Amino acid sequence: MLRILPPVLASAVMFWQVILAVHILAVVISFGLVFAWPLLALLQKRVDPRAVPALHRVQWTLHTRVSAPGLVVVVAAGIYLASYLHVWSQFFVGWGLAAAIAIGAIGGAYLTPREKKLAELADAELAASAGSPDVAWSPAYLAVRRQAEFARIAQAAITVLTILFMTLQTN
Repeated sequence: MLRILPPVLASAVMFWQVILAVHILAVVISFGLVFAWPLLALLQKRVDPRAVPALHRVQWTLHTRVSAPGLVVVVAAGIYLASYLHVWSQFFVGWGLAAAIAIGAIGGAYLTPREKKLAELADAELAASAGSPDVAWSPAYLAVRRQAEFARIAQAAITVLTILFMTLQTN
């Protein structure tokens, strides 16, 4: 059998602590992307316009393949921890569940369709510009981009508040 921890530590580590580590890792991996989006938005303004559709596809792919599945792990681990530690009545648990629902709804119902539409609009506008290095993005594209940026800001704010409430929780 492969031993990861020395026997002294292995006997001191409890299963719920491993789940807590999984919960924290899932938060960092899936919600950490929320804080990378503003950097990507800055990059979009400085990069060759021909790369913009690909950047939007990267956003869509990371959201659907990393953030959304990570949210499931966060919720599952959180449910286990709340049950094991008998803290269902604590504010931070209710907030955490509400935050997960809000982040998931914003991401799945609102943001994902806009990310896909942004890639399609950017492709169409590049085709219409006939390869010109100066693309004047249409009002439709800019409106959808603003909507997506607002949704990402909302997700980031919810994430920050959730981390705050989780770390300041009292038993």
